[in-house]
Amino acid sequence: MTSSTQQGTISSVQNENRTFPPSKEFSEKAHIPSAKKLESISKKAAKNPVEFWEKQAESLEWFRKWNSAYKWKHPIAEWFGGGKINISYNCLDRHLNTWRRNKAALIWEGEPDGGEIRTLTY
Repeated sequence: MTSSTQQGTISSVQNENRTFPPSKEFSEKAHIPSAKKLESISKKAAKNPVEFWEKQAESLEWFRKWNSAYKWKHPIAEWFGGGKINISYNCLDRHLNTWRRNKAALIWEGEPDGGEIRTLTY
């Protein structure tokens, strides 16, 4: 990659093409375990984006389900119209009644010589 300036040409050396595949154990536990699975999901999403995002939205906790997943009236796009959701609840509160309630949500470590560690759970 090069870029011209008034003073000359800048050549970038910040190109990285290596890949580092995850371990088999990590992949087996992952939500999307392989590049092949990701490609399959991406194709389904491209084929029918509304259906894809409706399915994703079903995994969240809604206080009121949407009336329509998608409306387009130029220039306004509306996703999940009529629905009521709280992102903070979905990130934190919904885990309070599950096995995750005591799982570490945040681990803070202080300076190395202080040795202070704080663990916050859901």
